[in-house]
Amino acid sequence: MIAGRVWKFGDDINTDLMLPGSVLYASEEEQKRAVFAANRPGWVDQVKPGDVLVGGRNFGMGSSRPAARSLRNLGLACVLAESINGLFFRNAVNFGLIALACPGVHAACEEGDRLELAIADWRASNARTGVALAVTPIPEALLKLMTGGGIYPHLEQRGLILPR
Repeated sequence: MIAGRVWKFGDDINTDLMLPGSVLYASEEEQKRAVFAANRPGWVDQVKPGDVLVGGRNFGMGSSRPAARSLRNLGLACVLAESINGLFFRNAVNFGLIALACPGVHAACEEGDRLELAIADWRASNARTGVALAVTPIPEALLKLMTGGGIYPHLEQRGLILPR
């Protein structure tokens, strides 16, 4: 079970907002500090490890930059959105960020609510209202990568790459 405080974002949230071009080649720490600086200044100082980001439709649209890594580095427990952009989803898998589609989640939550995600049941529930929603299942292999830290730990464990 994953449970955390909700932060709400709208439709078509672009990876450029999560990982601005100005910090694309900066350290991961600098990249983390720049998340949503253009549209939610100071948000990185408010978000806490274990919090949940709720998005609208097409969350993570835009380029294939590794924005999911920055969200993971902030300590977010997961991203649940009406729909997840394909490039962002693949980067979430690669960098070990749980990012799942959950139709109806945006309307079912207010910022500050506590959202609970039961991956085993593919259900998300708003603790304040009791509303429960179906989460769109993903293949077990992809879920294992997301929950296991991403592709790099997976390859390291198998001796296919040297530890970082």
